[in-house]
Amino acid sequence: MEQFQIIFYTKEDGTQPARKFMDGLSQKMRTRFAKLIVLLREEGVKLRMPYSEYLKDGIFQIRAQQEGNIARVLYFFWDGQKIVLTNGFTKKTQKTPPLEIERAKRYKADYERREADRK
Repeated sequence: MEQFQIIFYTKEDGTQPARKFMDGLSQKMRTRFAKLIVLLREEGVKLRMPYSEYLKDGIFQIRAQQEGNIARVLYFFWDGQKIVLTNGFTKKTQKTPPLEIERAKRYKADYERREADRK
């Protein structure tokens, strides 16, 4: 089976919010995310809880936990075999913050618009 391609969403100013978030995590947490990303690349849409969860409007999240800290990275699928990582955050409550989901949706819309402009 063909693996999915992992892409970091890049804003027009060149920054990559999900990469920036992960770079700021502890080494242990970055290692956990690296393993999760490998799993996501292999499993794609088949990856489920406790690793991945569908949120809404095409936005999913992967989650890593270490010593009571829970970090999330949001993503969406694009063009069949691509997974675009949008943004990340440290979860403080049971519910995923609506502002983070809205941010991921804005990044998704921007990515889709720019990809359409390339065609």
